[in-house]
Amino acid sequence: MLGVFIGSAAVISLIAVGQGAQASITSRVASLGTNLLSVTPGGQIAGTLSPGDASAIGSLPGVSAVAPELSISGAPVVLRTTETSAPIVGTTSSAASVRDLQMVEGSFLSQQEVTRGLQVAVLGSLAASDLGKTPGQLLGRTVDVDGVPFRVIGVLASKGGSTTSADNVVYAPITTVEAHFANPDGVFLSAIGISVAPKADMTTVAAEVQQALRSRHELPAGSPNDFTLFDQAQLLSVAVGNSLVLRNFLIGIAAIALLVGGIGIANIMLVTVRERTREIGIRKAIGARRSDIGLQFLAEAVLVSLGGGALGAAAGSLAAPAVGHLVHVTATASPGAVVVAFVASVVVGVLAGWLPARQAAILEPLTALRAE
Repeated sequence: MLGVFIGSAAVISLIAVGQGAQASITSRVASLGTNLLSVTPGGQIAGTLSPGDASAIGSLPGVSAVAPELSISGAPVVLRTTETSAPIVGTTSSAASVRDLQMVEGSFLSQQEVTRGLQVAVLGSLAASDLGKTPGQLLGRTVDVDGVPFRVIGVLASKGGSTTSADNVVYAPITTVEAHFANPDGVFLSAIGISVAPKADMTTVAAEVQQALRSRHELPAGSPNDFTLFDQAQLLSVAVGNSLVLRNFLIGIAAIALLVGGIGIANIMLVTVRERTREIGIRKAIGARRSDIGLQFLAEAVLVSLGGGALGAAAGSLAAPAVGHLVHVTATASPGAVVVAFVASVVVGVLAGWLPARQAAILEPLTALRAE
């Protein structure tokens, strides 16, 4: 019963965690922006995207906004004696609409601040919390990013769980990042975010973006792109696929635990048949049929399995939120998972009890009565 209890509880809680992880990943991808296309460098050349590429894309029909991004990873962010680490992303005022960035305090970068190259910054929610201040307390304060002072003008609302990189970021004017952090050999963008107009076709705009970049990069016909272009639907598809693999992996682990519980039941019932051989002989001597004996032992195995399954279902439903909290996802036991775990427990009981029940049923009465 304990084995089935553990297996049933594991099935329910791990299915809940898998579903919570899938929902979390999907919501994070959806929060990246509306009608989003994204271009990143690709191929064998590290730097393939330039500010000119972003300008060219912005002039294409069907493109409502473009946000070039120049990222410097792992920059130390210091507020007096408190220090954290976050990438600094140089961008323009368009990033707020392209990436669907919502403010919790202050304002996002303005076009004037970008044009003038001012040393102002907008902090992601995780970067702000790591500095040990509330969003309101950070406004107007000066933080040093890799030794360069920036005045905080805004703090972003959270986009996901506490581990998401979308929240651990510092946004600054791209002109300022170019001046203080860019490679002296040239400015190469880490990404270009593209917001497609609501009435425009995503596939058509993506094809136009690809053609424009190939033309600007003078790529011969038939040669591979030196950039990667993907849309939100592709991101979502990949994310959902990965989360399904994770969920199936977790379910597999739980199923193994349930199988181990079934093997335990089978072993105990086989021992029980041997220990109760004389009882079986007495029952047969006074008229019990093979089906009566088999049903008795099968029913015992199923009842043990049902008891473990019921207790495990209750424990798994209660434990699911706590397990989800440990891995930073919202996990709630679903009715379907409870039904699956309970039915699996019954099946395990039937399969585990069938062979012992059959062995008990075929014992000859005289042989059974002679057993000590």
